[in-house]
Amino acid sequence: MFELATLDTELAAIEVIRDVLLHQRRLRGGGCTGRVCLRCLRHHRDAIAEAIARGRTIELLLPAFPTKSPNPAKVLGPLPDMAEELALRFLESLCERIAEVYPPGARILICSDGRVFNDLIGVSDENVTRYAHEINRMIDRIGATHLGQFTLDEVNPGADHAQLRARLTAGRGPHPDELRAEVRRGGHLVQMYRGITRFMLEDLSVPEYTGSRAALQRHCRELAYGVIARSRAWDELLAELFPDAIRLSIHPQPCRTRKIGLLLADTPDVWLTPWHSAAVDTGDGHFTLMKRAEAEAAGAQLVTAHGRPSHFVLPRDHATVPAP
Repeated sequence: MFELATLDTELAAIEVIRDVLLHQRRLRGGGCTGRVCLRCLRHHRDAIAEAIARGRTIELLLPAFPTKSPNPAKVLGPLPDMAEELALRFLESLCERIAEVYPPGARILICSDGRVFNDLIGVSDENVTRYAHEINRMIDRIGATHLGQFTLDEVNPGADHAQLRARLTAGRGPHPDELRAEVRRGGHLVQMYRGITRFMLEDLSVPEYTGSRAALQRHCRELAYGVIARSRAWDELLAELFPDAIRLSIHPQPCRTRKIGLLLADTPDVWLTPWHSAAVDTGDGHFTLMKRAEAEAAGAQLVTAHGRPSHFVLPRDHATVPAP
């Protein structure tokens, strides 16, 4: 077992959590201040210190990488591309930096939640399966040794996809009516509800939709409650299965909560994720995330890799990146 002196354990824990918080995805008005929020650092330090004191690998859980948006104006297709690859490379590099401070290092388990709510967002189970398989292949291809993937399929092997979702929500997660009451009371859930509603509206605004925008907005507001309820059920299940893991999130989080919001890529929109966008090379190999239509409007050129669309490259004379 790897051992550190008490003082070294404390200092290592601070350095590890600092490395994570340097990429913190913050909730607007959530209370975090400074380049590294000291209140969040103190809040999460003990959990990291406990893992270090035991000499074990620090286990981090990240519900993420669900499936690509079904809207072709946002993404390049249904499979992972350079946007996901860059995010995976970032997560691997984060673990490598942690190992420099604490040799047993860290492992990030990506808990893909695509199967949890794909029927609500208009994505087929087949595409969820293809996406998850490609994420595993991508992890292997880039040589990431600190990353793994866990999906709902592994919880009840052999069950069909509808059964998997039904078993997940049996006795877990809030009823949508409870969420409606929570949103009416205000607080941090309101921003998440609005953010998910916005994403749903964008995802379902596909060419084949022929109804009114007002009707689609009403539909998306209802779907958002379902997405949040199932996400909380998934969260509860993960807590049961991995009780000692440090929890990460791709959503902005309030200060000093049990989850740490993690920004996976350079983007002007803290809600934008690799599976809702495309990677754009803005020059000298620096990437940002943009919706496909915005990248094309900016004159970006499409690049292919491994036989399919990969990312965009902005023209050299393009000085600024449009805001979302």
